[in-house]
Amino acid sequence: MSEKSNAKPAVWFWIVSILALLWNLMGVMSYLEQAYMTDEIKAQYTADQLTLMEGIPAWVTAAFAIAVWGGLLGCIALLFRKKWAKPVLMVSLIAILIQMGYSFFMTNAAEIYGPIPGVIIPLFVIIIAIALVQFARIAEKRTWIS
Repeated sequence: MSEKSNAKPAVWFWIVSILALLWNLMGVMSYLEQAYMTDEIKAQYTADQLTLMEGIPAWVTAAFAIAVWGGLLGCIALLFRKKWAKPVLMVSLIAILIQMGYSFFMTNAAEIYGPIPGVIIPLFVIIIAIALVQFARIAEKRTWIS
């Protein structure tokens, strides 16, 4: 039997949770765009970018999928005030670190995409994932999720 928390979350809990959900929906859209790339989408990339994307190993694609779907599920869990949001967001963070580790250390993505899409955006994704895990820890500590 699970206990429902009686602690009323602060307004900022709801704002952050909704923004996090929207952020992760963008991640899901990015994943789906990559997984189901049409010729129209391929036309937006250079030959080097397409070669890099087509060479991504299945385990990196799997990490990408776990990262975005885990992030989405974790944010939904936050909105439903479920304690399991934290471990799901932690799994998502680990998957992000695996995915970005491949990109940073096993490819020349930064050279091909440039500094903003190749380095800055991936670092931003990592920072947000870490912040979401911390946010879930705070919510759990304040008994906003149970």
